[in-house]
Amino acid sequence: MTTPTAYDVVVIGAGIVGSAIARELSGHQLSVALVEARGDVGDGTSKANTAILHTGFDAKPGTLESAMVHRGYHLLSDYAKRTGIPVERTGAILVAWDQEQLDALPGLRKKAGDNGYHDCEIIDAAAVYADVPNLGPGALGGLTVPDESIICTWTVNLALATDAVNRGTVLLTDHRVDGVDIGADATTVYTSGGEVTARWIVNASGLGADLVDALFGYQRFTVTPRRGELIVYDKLARALVDKIVLPVPTARGKGVLVSPTIYGNVMLGPTSEDLQDRTATGTSEAGFDFLLGKGRALMPRLLEEEVTATYSGLRAAIDNVDYLIEADTAQRYLLVGGIRSTGLTAGMAIAEYVRDQLADAGLSLTPTTELPAPPQMPNLGEAFPRPFQQPDAIAADPAYGRIVCFCERVTEGEIRDACHSVIPPATVEGLRRRTRVMNGRCQAFFCGAEVQSVFDRETDQETPR
Repeated sequence: MTTPTAYDVVVIGAGIVGSAIARELSGHQLSVALVEARGDVGDGTSKANTAILHTGFDAKPGTLESAMVHRGYHLLSDYAKRTGIPVERTGAILVAWDQEQLDALPGLRKKAGDNGYHDCEIIDAAAVYADVPNLGPGALGGLTVPDESIICTWTVNLALATDAVNRGTVLLTDHRVDGVDIGADATTVYTSGGEVTARWIVNASGLGADLVDALFGYQRFTVTPRRGELIVYDKLARALVDKIVLPVPTARGKGVLVSPTIYGNVMLGPTSEDLQDRTATGTSEAGFDFLLGKGRALMPRLLEEEVTATYSGLRAAIDNVDYLIEADTAQRYLLVGGIRSTGLTAGMAIAEYVRDQLADAGLSLTPTTELPAPPQMPNLGEAFPRPFQQPDAIAADPAYGRIVCFCERVTEGEIRDACHSVIPPATVEGLRRRTRVMNGRCQAFFCGAEVQSVFDRETDQETPR
């Protein structure tokens, strides 16, 4: 198929939200391009978050965010079943540590009901400790949220982007947007990878959304990078907690939590620090001191466990209380801004909303009658069978029995499959997000050289000497 030089729609940003939008639009008789500044999908905000599939119980009722998270929870839960994205319905407990927080629980339960979620229950301290016996002393009560779940954010992003490409979307990585030229019938987007022209532009560029918005003449919001640092504990810590332990939320966010991860670890975090640098994803001594202080109160036994990794991510906080999704019909431009950390859950619902906004703005949308089946994603979840545990798979293909990364039990077959997938990794860091390779205790100290060798061989690259 010849790649078109002009498209009906260009979506800027290949994170979860942008990939979901491209997938949704490419289910119609449209030519769609997904433009990404980095060399891989999901390499920005979407790769580093708390990876929780939210019910939306604590969103502000009546907001667009509340509606999108509520709808997105059901859409993504169903999509995960169809594509193999690993999800564990662990449930969550909001823990009240003082009288003010305890008094807030009835209001939070009412807010959940106003958001369409009616399964929260207020429990006393004895019930809290029965559910989470390793919690620190002093809890006064809690609010249960049975349907909160943990999920693999990497696989969500990759599945949506793969689905979009299979449906006909053209993925253009290493295309950082530098300028636009708005014509009478189409807009030319100038990028580091060349010019891209489209009738409609959708701005889903996350941390850069306000900068792209300014290219269309707007100054309606400012993105503030909000850094969240996290500590990941070894898999041996997983026995300490089997559900998400949440604080009573504040205006700045959901606060510091303790949560199991889909990969079998336990996570403590995040911090919440507003920065100016949109690339400042490094961790800090102050951040770790803060988290360790919180962890000491939340679950002191957790701090006795080994730390496997630390990381931080940047959320796109804006000076607006709600998502900012607006269409400019005259310029054939649609903004998707301020999606924050709930975008993981809300992404597929946002895509539906964007579709409808574009239709209302005059874009002709004719559904494609036959679409390819959703992609079947490799399982990265610890609670589900992995290739090294499947004798039949190994008998059919011995590469699934040759372990390359022993900490995470990643096999040569999985690395090979990732390198030859619809959207192959451009680097070993991209391979990490597709397989869990180098993500364990040794952090590539023992397996790094062999991983690089297999990666180079499968991608026909020359191994550096």
